[in-house]
Amino acid sequence: MRIESLILREVRMELKAPFETSFGVTKTRRILLVEAAADGLTGWGEITAGEGPFYSAETTETAWHVVRDFVAPLVVGKTMAAAAEVAGVLQPIRGHNMAKAGVEAALWDIEAQQKGLTLGKLLGGEFTDIACGVSIGLQESLPTLLGKVELELGAGYQRVKIKIKPGKDVELVRAVREGFPQVKLMVDANSAYRLEDAAHLKRLDDYYLMMIEQPLAYDDIHQHARLQAQLQTPVCLDESIHNVRHAQAAIELRACQIINIKLGRVGGYTEACRVHDLCRQRSIPVWCGGMLEAGVGRAHNIALSTLPGFSLPGDVSASQRYWDEDIIEPEVEVTPQGTIRVPTTPGLGYRVRRDRVEKLTVRRETWRAR
Repeated sequence: MRIESLILREVRMELKAPFETSFGVTKTRRILLVEAAADGLTGWGEITAGEGPFYSAETTETAWHVVRDFVAPLVVGKTMAAAAEVAGVLQPIRGHNMAKAGVEAALWDIEAQQKGLTLGKLLGGEFTDIACGVSIGLQESLPTLLGKVELELGAGYQRVKIKIKPGKDVELVRAVREGFPQVKLMVDANSAYRLEDAAHLKRLDDYYLMMIEQPLAYDDIHQHARLQAQLQTPVCLDESIHNVRHAQAAIELRACQIINIKLGRVGGYTEACRVHDLCRQRSIPVWCGGMLEAGVGRAHNIALSTLPGFSLPGDVSASQRYWDEDIIEPEVEVTPQGTIRVPTTPGLGYRVRRDRVEKLTVRRETWRAR
């Protein structure tokens, strides 16, 4: 494929309700969309960086800068045999995985269209529907939290994840477990604890959780290994895993029993598939995490989740959980059985609503091949 142009847009979307984690509250998403053109086809990607440098060092602003000044000049006008080559072209750029992943994803969309395949099939995916879990942010009260859990279980979701932080942890877990004894339950700490909190975190062993996600520092593997040795509850690593080398180190050090793969965090499909393949070889379950994506990012998460190692319900939920109106059609829907049916049309499988995107766009920039 010859990459003829890239268009980068910032769209602003209001969440239906504020989403709170241990590092803050999100009400409005500033989302970057990548539109690539090659060989007469158009592909779409979404850059999943947050508004502030809290989940990771990347932000909406840094991603715009990196795409504008480094990624676009390296990619536009190039001819590549396959989208997988993009990762090598962008390798000189250290870090900035989310910026690179958004561009790479758009080119995978184009390649799938060229070959008449769904994006999942192009990746080697096998599932025709994927199991869905739901992520519930910190709530103002226990009754509110329990009401949210009941609502989501009623919608069919197969697994519930609740956010925790020091001072809001064991009490929340106990209440949910007592109220819903059979629910598949996990917690996400978003790096809010220290190794010195191990004895406190061990109290969570009493509530037969699926996992505790990223309890310690965002860039740590070694201390997670020490923590996992003290817990019965499986540790899942998220923020610590940026590539297959990190995953290999975590597995060999026994720092975790589960790994969350986020497309943006690891830099795109090429690296995500490498992490997936390693985990499958080592019998480490993986699942797809979410970043409050709009429809384009949500569609890419669905494609990633079709890979055979994604054996646990991910955070890929319905569009209507977050948005009054999404930017794709059809919108992502969850069945009463808590699954999403994988689209069967070539490429991403969803149509981007240009009218909606244009209405929400606050800035754009275009690069064309000479």
